[in-house]
Amino acid sequence: MKISTIIKIALPAMALTFASCRTSKTAESTATATQGKAFDKQQALRKVAEAGRRDRQFVSSKIKVNLKVGSQELSLSGNLRMKRDDVIRLQLVALGFIEAGRIEFTPDYVLVMDRINKQYIKVDYKDVDFLRESGLNFQSLQAMFWNELFMPGATTVSDVTLAAYNAYPSGTDVAVTYERGNMAYRWMADKTDWQIKTTNISYKDASHGNTNVTWHYASFVPMGAKRFPSKNDVTVKAGSREIKLSYTLNSIDDDSDWETRTSVSGRYKEVKIDDILRKLSSL
Repeated sequence: MKISTIIKIALPAMALTFASCRTSKTAESTATATQGKAFDKQQALRKVAEAGRRDRQFVSSKIKVNLKVGSQELSLSGNLRMKRDDVIRLQLVALGFIEAGRIEFTPDYVLVMDRINKQYIKVDYKDVDFLRESGLNFQSLQAMFWNELFMPGATTVSDVTLAAYNAYPSGTDVAVTYERGNMAYRWMADKTDWQIKTTNISYKDASHGNTNVTWHYASFVPMGAKRFPSKNDVTVKAGSREIKLSYTLNSIDDDSDWETRTSVSGRYKEVKIDDILRKLSSL
């Protein structure tokens, strides 16, 4: 497969995978009171929230990516760079040394650059229907990348907002849930170290069909005083379509010597997200 074809598929598919957290509502048991009197819900919620609060402002790592969209399956390499509350950047590399594409999430917009074909997409969160309707924003996406609990539409999770969640034991894990309209959010955290192992976001839409996003975290490695997941598996199901993304981090550090914003050259042509969606739906 040509590099240009890979980039045309991979860049928008990855951006949509991370941004399309609009999903089919997963039924949760409400009989949490019967799970045992010894379970302290608020204490469990505080421990899950605290486990995700990291003592690093920057994360930088080499990354290996496997992406499956319909019948297309791609393997890529590159870099992941993040600055807390500021930017998440994925750089995709072809032939081991050529930056072929870039995906950049900031608090204000999503930028997708195809460096091979000199094209880009730049869109505000409010202009993407499923992000606007679900209340998901940069902070929510950041929380998923950083393996943290989040409150849709809010910038932080405080002791006050924790009261809105439910929690109950589930085997060796603790399930944390939150519902908002047609949205349902569920996190599964280990009862030993309280690290989040799975994030699931679901949305039920009678008109456009259901969507479900599941993000699995594994292979936690030391990062400062906490641990960080080096292996991530993300699945997005929207109706009959499915996108699967797996990525592995190598050599994680807290390098801060990089520009946090990408400038788009006048040589690039802006394309519309609807055009990309039509291409993806035909795969």
